[in-house]
Amino acid sequence: MAPEIIIIGSGMGGATLAAALAPTGRKILILERGDFLRPSPLDRDEDAIFGRGAFRPDEVWLDGSDAPFNPGNYYNVGGNSKFYGAALIRYREADFKAQAHDGGTTPGWPISYDTLEPDYQAAEDLYAVRGVLGEDPTEPAHSGTYRYDPVPDEPDIADLRKRLKSAGLSPATIPLGVDIDAWLSAGQTTWDAFPNTCGGKMDAETCGLRFALSHENVELRTGCRVTKLLSDEVGQITKIVLRQGNHTQTLAAPLIVLAAGAVQTAALLLASANDNCPTGLANRSDQVGRNFMNHNCSAVLALHPFRRNRAVYQKTLMVNDFYLGSGATPPLGNIQMLGKITGPILAGNSKLPRWIAQEIAARSFDFYAMSEDLPNPDSRVTLKGDQIKLDWQRSNWGAHQRLVATLKKALRRAGFPIVLAQAFDRRTPSHQCGTARMGSDPATSVVDPFCRSHDHPNLFVVDASVLPTSAAVNPALTIAALALRAGRHIHQTEFAA
Repeated sequence: MAPEIIIIGSGMGGATLAAALAPTGRKILILERGDFLRPSPLDRDEDAIFGRGAFRPDEVWLDGSDAPFNPGNYYNVGGNSKFYGAALIRYREADFKAQAHDGGTTPGWPISYDTLEPDYQAAEDLYAVRGVLGEDPTEPAHSGTYRYDPVPDEPDIADLRKRLKSAGLSPATIPLGVDIDAWLSAGQTTWDAFPNTCGGKMDAETCGLRFALSHENVELRTGCRVTKLLSDEVGQITKIVLRQGNHTQTLAAPLIVLAAGAVQTAALLLASANDNCPTGLANRSDQVGRNFMNHNCSAVLALHPFRRNRAVYQKTLMVNDFYLGSGATPPLGNIQMLGKITGPILAGNSKLPRWIAQEIAARSFDFYAMSEDLPNPDSRVTLKGDQIKLDWQRSNWGAHQRLVATLKKALRRAGFPIVLAQAFDRRTPSHQCGTARMGSDPATSVVDPFCRSHDHPNLFVVDASVLPTSAAVNPALTIAALALRAGRHIHQTEFAA
């Protein structure tokens, strides 16, 4: 039986959309270029993951100067979520509005927080988010509660929470998609940047895809790389071209959904240019590939030479005191714990000798400072031949530097005399988004508020590429919420009885 819906990509957007549409009975085919991650001895091997890059793709992109680099994106069932930190945080209400930042003013969204709130609630239920309300001063309104208790602070992190409060901060619990008992039963490590092959993380495969595939009308095919979309003169997507092994074939369906990620989705639309769409599909606005955003992020390590951190996973706290800004101070961003850095992890990401890295890591409390990268049409994905070129042009960097400086001062007040910081570079995909932006005006956006292409009525995009702004928190839950909203719209409009 021919598919009625083809979803390209099985990450957070694609898997969640499949979960939303599976109960409709429609024949759904999910195409994933990678394969399942299967348990292996490398899963908790810090040297292999962080030192030798065991799970990094065998792929080379070009930067803005045409210099080659190896990106940190993953191609497997579940996408990047298989390695994510599982922080499932809602955007704040202000993130949906135009905001003045140090580096410029954001454009705002074509929908409000209130519009998306029911889908946030549904996404938290689907991904079994562990959390608690009432701790975070920036927490937006919730129509429901978290069904699961939060992942508990370890003793040294509970002490850290007290120290942060004494320094005048408002530490709050990170909403997490982690079954901590299941995770730790497979190894005593944090989950941040480790592959999930034990079911301990609530990722796109573990939750969204598993629910979708429990329906007989949903099929997943792995090892299928879609190379081109074909369209006719009236804009209908007629076929997709894919490679599976050494074979090339075409498939067709009434509805096509792109969920390949912010870079690959843009690249595929650009590679699908034809006589009717000479600059690429869905690109009448000339916005495909533009407005690429990647959070400005730094690792900040707080140390006391006579105090050890015995935490295994650590990642249970966040601080949003500087998220919204106040008075003359613009928004600075989110602070959350990194997964616990160990000696091998620190050595693998620095030039430190192993023994020094071990001593530092044994005493460090590790934070992730994250600031908003603003949309810029010149920050973009293009193609050079068949190769992806990613010209990421950072913005709002001054705000990020102030966030790191502010955090350092607070940590010293909290009793840490030594505070170190290191910015993440382009090899780390710090929440890539924005290359097929959502908007109400077809002249300035790629998809409408329901994630449907303005140019092609049977094409939807449901990954991070549609985000008009990056905000300053992890985007996974927002991607899932948008996919649920798109799924409901598809069911009500495309397949209404």
